[in-house]
Amino acid sequence: MKKLLLVCIAGLLCLLALVGGGYQKLSKTIEVPNPVLFEVVAGDTLTAVTKRLHRQDLVQNPQLLTIYARLFGKTNIKRGEYSFSKAVSDKQVLELMLAGSVVSRSVTFIEGMTFKEAVETLKLKSELIHVLTDKPLTEIASEINIGDRFYEGLLFPDTYQYTKGMTDLSVLKIAYKAMQRILEEEWQARGDNLPYKTAYEALIMASIVEKETGAVFERAQIAGVFVRRLQKNMRLQTDPTVIYGLGDSYKGNLRRRHLREPTPYNTYTIKGLPPTPIALPGREAIHAALHPKPGASLYFVAKGDGTHYFSSTLVEHNKAVKKYQLQRKSNYRSAPLSMAKEPTLTHTE
Repeated sequence: MKKLLLVCIAGLLCLLALVGGGYQKLSKTIEVPNPVLFEVVAGDTLTAVTKRLHRQDLVQNPQLLTIYARLFGKTNIKRGEYSFSKAVSDKQVLELMLAGSVVSRSVTFIEGMTFKEAVETLKLKSELIHVLTDKPLTEIASEINIGDRFYEGLLFPDTYQYTKGMTDLSVLKIAYKAMQRILEEEWQARGDNLPYKTAYEALIMASIVEKETGAVFERAQIAGVFVRRLQKNMRLQTDPTVIYGLGDSYKGNLRRRHLREPTPYNTYTIKGLPPTPIALPGREAIHAALHPKPGASLYFVAKGDGTHYFSSTLVEHNKAVKKYQLQRKSNYRSAPLSMAKEPTLTHTE
């Protein structure tokens, strides 16, 4: 019995030595001079993964790593794409895959872009699975579960993270849910005496504000102009709505005849808001539409430096148009001319 006990102890010590030596091997780091991408796909076995890792010089002891993983119940590696860009050990590689620390990429929907442009942006992301290719926008909207509403303006412009293997549809669904949440938050905190019956009408206004100026500090002031015009039963007369209504026929030069062309979005010919948003508004534009700046101004014109001149009378506005639009300088830059009565427009034929 004593001899058997000694043999068992010796064997245990040897096993511990072997395990300790193996653990040291698995803990030894190797340099990865340049970032290396490695993907675990559906159906991959642990053995297959460790062998591929070895072929790409990312692990040194694939068989030992497999035994270690099975011995300690560490076989539930996650599918996805991994990036290795520094000194790593076999054990660290395994731990990263167990944690699912996959590569995260991003796509940005910019404030003021359209639903169509957002879909086109996703097409450029090759890591996504494209299930929406060649589908009409109405069908895409249906798959997002937008419902009966027109799809425009219902995605929140922001930067969204995604991983390889996600679908373009899943990103759109995330952006749609984000817009629903943010619009509801802003609607619940809205100001008083607004001319909107629903949050959707506020979203329409926000999209117009978004397209009219890139200057954040002007948005509430511009929203105030539009709100007062609605309250006075005046036409909005804003060029971005006309351009949206022209669709693909618009070639970059808004002419006087376009302002007389009847479309549901031509706010020179219709009263009130257009039927839908015309772009994706950001949170600042939504907030401005629901908290318009008080005042007396009913008109504004681009000054040529990216900001606008606001007027409370048509006489004052016409003078501003003459100063800032009819006598443009070579370095002129602005948002589209808006809020002008037809006789004072500067569009060319």
